[in-house]
Formats: sequence, C-alpha cells, structure tokens
Amino acid sequence: MPQKERIIKILTTAVVVSLVFQIAAVHRDKVEAAPATARAAAAAPDPKPADASDPHAVLGAAADALGMLRQAAFSPGRTPRLDVINTVEFWAGGTPFTEYHAALVYNPPGMRVEFTNPNGNPQHAIEVVSGKYAWNESQIGGGLEPGRGAATPEMMAEKERLLRLWILPYGVVKAGLAARDKAKVSSENGMTVVTFPLTGELDGVTVKATLDAKNLVSRVVTQGPGNLSTETQYSDFADRSEIPTNVIFPGHIVRKRDGKVVLDLQIKMVDTNNPYLVVPVPDSIRKVSSN
Repeated sequence: MPQKERIIKILTTAVVVSLVFQIAAVHRDKVEAAPATARAAAAAPDPKPADASDPHAVLGAAADALGMLRQAAFSPGRTPRLDVINTVEFWAGGTPFTEYHAALVYNPPGMRVEFTNPNGNPQHAIEVVSGKYAWNESQIGGGLEPGRGAATPEMMAEKERLLRLWILPYGVVKAGLAARDKAKVSSENGMTVVTFPLTGELDGVTVKATLDAKNLVSRVVTQGPGNLSTETQYSDFADRSEIPTNVIFPGHIVRKRDGKVVLDLQIKMVDTNNPYLVVPVPDSIRKVSSN
C-alpha cells in the first residue's frame, strides 16, 4: 500500500475512534446526571407481582395478611420469613355456647375446647383431641394424674375435632402449604379459591378456602364423610390479643352443617402470642385406643 494511502487510513481510523469515545463520554455524563431513582430503574426491571395461579404464592399472601410470618431481626432480608404461629387461645360466646374457650396447638396437632351450653346435655364439657386420640375431661388435665379428674375416651369424635383445628384460618394456610402440588387455585365470583386435600387422620377430606380482597380466609368448605362436610365463614378480622402481636383473628365465626348453623361465635379475646399449651394424652386413653 502506498505511503499516502496508509497515512489517510490511519487518520480516518483515529477520527472514528475519537468519535466513539466522545459519544460514550456524553452517554456516561447523561447517566451520571440522571436521578438515582431513574438509574436504579434502568439497572433493574420492576419486580413481578405474585403469580395468582401459584398456590404457594396465594397461601403465602394469606399467611402474610394474617400476620403469621416473621423475619429474624438480626439479619433482615437475609433469612426467610417463618411461620411463627403454633399455639393459640381464644374466648368467645354465642350460639349454642354461652361460654367457649379453645386452646389449640399445631405441632403436634391438638385442641382442647371447654364450653357451656345451657340447652345441651351435658351443659358443660371439655372436649380434647391430640393426634389420633380423642377424649373428654371432667376437669382440665383430667386423667393425667391419679385422683385428679377423669378422662373418658371419645375415639369416634377424633376426626371431627381435628377438623376444627385445620379449618381455622391459620390451619388452612398450614395445611394448604403442606399439600404442595396437590393444592389448586381457581376463581369464583371474582374471589380467589384454594382447594386441597387433607392428609393423615383426615385423609379423604377436601378443603375449599375462599380468600377475600385482603387475602384473608373468609370462607372454608370441607367435603368428607359424615359430619366432616362443613361450611365455615370468618369475618371482622383484627388484632384481638390483650398484648398486640400484629397477628389478626376473626371476630365472628359461623359454622354450618347441611345448611344448618351449628356454631355462631362472637370472639371476646385471643392470645396469639404462642401461649404455653400442651395436650398430653392420658395413659388410660392410650390403653383403650390400643385395644
């Protein structure tokens, strides 16, 4: 290549490279001059909303709405939020029970309900369930120690009593997540519905839970044999603990069976601060059940 042509080519290349660097510098200056929020938006896309067809996401939103999830204070953002609800107590009155006190545990599953029913027989009772065992107590803890009350087996009531535990809003979230890919999401009348099967002692029972616009469990329908087919409505959610916990609980519970109201409770007080609760099974109940 002649000397003159080589010089022209070198100069042309230098001009092009210079223009490239000038354009890059101008672009850099514009980016640096832009507001920080604009730069951040350009750097990362907007987060996608939760997938309304994903049962895990829908039930997670319900857990969040109920205040079930907490994150470790020492490392926010670095650890997953955990379900902190295991034990709950609540006091209520209504129909047919003028006094109703429930103490419940989710791990291991158990529930003790003490109630007064002026028109019932008996008028006062303590009904207990723990895992596969069900019994009645003459007094709290009856039958656990010699000479301290009695425990009467009620094994045929075990499934119905366990169902009361799992159809409460917290139980619905826990059982729905435990169902994993067997949980399905649908929409009915503009409302989100999650359907899933129960397992263990309640195998054969299906739960259909409706969430309201705030992702709260507002209606639970169960399908199963005998008295395991129910419909329960929850409303008037609020933090009802004597010591506020930001965990909310319904103020009104209405349960139906075959279209007839069997329970209508107005909640008086709730303890969602994981009170110390245990539901031990008396030895006498274990022996009867093993026969």
